[in-house]
Amino acid sequence: MKRSTMLPVEVLALMSLGLAGASGVEVALHRRRLRRLGVRVHVNGTRGKSSVTRLIAAGLREAGVRCCAKTTGTLARFILPDERELPIYRPAGANIIEQKRIVQAAVECGAQALVVECMALRPELQALCERSLISATHAVITNARPDHLEVMGPGPRDVAAALAGITPRGGVVYTAEREQIDVLRAAAKDRGARLVEVGEQDVAEVTAEQLARFRYREHPDNVALALAVLSDLGASREVALRGMQRAQPDPGALTEHRLDYFGRELVFANAFAANDPVSTEQLWSATLARYPELRPRIAIFNCRADRVERSLQLGAAVGSWPAADYVLLMGSGTHVFAQAAERSGFDATRLESVEGLRVEEVFERVISLAGTGALVMGLGNIADEGLELARYFANRALPEGRRA
Repeated sequence: MKRSTMLPVEVLALMSLGLAGASGVEVALHRRRLRRLGVRVHVNGTRGKSSVTRLIAAGLREAGVRCCAKTTGTLARFILPDERELPIYRPAGANIIEQKRIVQAAVECGAQALVVECMALRPELQALCERSLISATHAVITNARPDHLEVMGPGPRDVAAALAGITPRGGVVYTAEREQIDVLRAAAKDRGARLVEVGEQDVAEVTAEQLARFRYREHPDNVALALAVLSDLGASREVALRGMQRAQPDPGALTEHRLDYFGRELVFANAFAANDPVSTEQLWSATLARYPELRPRIAIFNCRADRVERSLQLGAAVGSWPAADYVLLMGSGTHVFAQAAERSGFDATRLESVEGLRVEEVFERVISLAGTGALVMGLGNIADEGLELARYFANRALPEGRRA
């Protein structure tokens, strides 16, 4: 029988704290720091983690709670109690050990609360982040959708089980997930945690007028989820909403920019951070509905050679979406997406690879396809060229309040 290479939980826990071979002093210091943070909110999920982290932290600040936050999404950021944001220095790349430094920094800031995004992908490490590094009083699982299946899969139920690893023992966990809710219920029961399910009625109570006051397009599920957490933490709905509406959006949040480029009217929607097929199709369809008059419809997928599974999923799904007039494939490994899209029935004559082009050249290609105007939407991955192209469009946008 082949011997398993999986490390015991105890060894992994020790490694996650960076304490292998050390005395128990550092463990004791970390646990003491955790106790000084009376509220510890651990946020996980497929989509919306960074946004919900920022929303909860903003609501707590507005309610007078001295709060720090940390996001891991598009750009890793440590958010101070005065709302200033600091980049997180990663000399050796991302590692869950940095959560220990975040806890220490929050304590040194005199924070009463810490809201932190889960940064682990591997199921065993998600559980260890909760058990050894955060020990949350409140956990949030935004949703469980088919993404990172090569790590958390093979299916959506496996993803839900992995995400449920952050369920705190004897704590509270909040979720807007519906399809895999039985998996989260079982995890809550196992950990002796209270599960708060944010349902369709809760989401419906977030009005269009309230959403319109955000500086970017925020999903009502995210707002309803944050409101549920903040209500339990003592913030009134009015105060919580006021704080959330003032929050700085994550760089990966869905933003829209209008451009008047030598008489051409363009709307660019930055949805590069949406990278699972369910979320991506929802955002694509919703954006088309917002701008039915704009043609052609140009979808730009930023592919990554190290995310082959994601390219396969998105390529296989795009054939069933409301059709784009053109699909440009940028980044790396674009052939994987193209082959999957063609197999799904998507018209291959509408696909074009712009792999290897600089972002300004991709922009020029969009302009050449736009005619007198176009709806352009970035999808797939925010990393590298995705973020660069989003900034390129944003820097050429009309001032807020002006229309092309």
